[in-house]
Amino acid sequence: MKPDSFLKSISLRAPEAEFAAQFPFTIPALQDFLSLALHPSVTFFVGENGSGKSTLLEAIALAWGFSPEGGTRNANFSTAQTTSNLHEYLRLSRGLAKPRNEFFLRAESFFNLATYMDDIGYLDAYGGKSLHAQSHGESFMALMLHKFRGQGFFILDEPEAALSPARQLAALKRIDELVQEKSQLIIATHSPILLAYPKATIYQFSDAGIAPIAYEETAHYTVTRDFLSHYPKRLQQLFTETDDAPET
Repeated sequence: MKPDSFLKSISLRAPEAEFAAQFPFTIPALQDFLSLALHPSVTFFVGENGSGKSTLLEAIALAWGFSPEGGTRNANFSTAQTTSNLHEYLRLSRGLAKPRNEFFLRAESFFNLATYMDDIGYLDAYGGKSLHAQSHGESFMALMLHKFRGQGFFILDEPEAALSPARQLAALKRIDELVQEKSQLIIATHSPILLAYPKATIYQFSDAGIAPIAYEETAHYTVTRDFLSHYPKRLQQLFTETDDAPET
């Protein structure tokens, strides 16, 4: 029996004509976007840089009530105003149950969040140690191990950014523990390790739109597998192509 979703689906209403030709509505993956069903356990967003996955993830987080730079919904800080207005056009279809724990992890602004936690002295929920007193990867894992709890709703933007392959495996195990405790996660990632999680829906963002894709069909899997299986040949091809490129 599948757990109930805290967030069942999202839908986008059409922007006014004055905004339709502006970012982020000009991102190809979002131009014809209408709605998206979310997995009750884990939903992954994948795609090339600039494909719109983090932009949509951010919009979901803001529509849910999170701070633009991450944290819980109680976190109230901002160091830069770089968010789009996509969240203003997003509709959230929520489940009946409410999460007991919520967090928006944004890799690019995690330093600012760690500083905020130090400033307010709220460290017990993060293992009792300043996140700045740990390595980037250690602080990410401290967050997942100590702050994230069961029956939680978590939005993670590129959580692998600070994690070694071994730590990504540890994060994968933690994700499964949270799922077993009836949590729901939405994750934008480039990690073929995290994407391997079997109890998940993967959505690929591309110029053709947003569509579900099997793990083995993602570029993250195929490119990584091909490179690791044939890396001497791939390196030779890569460097030869670079060396032979005409000068400009």
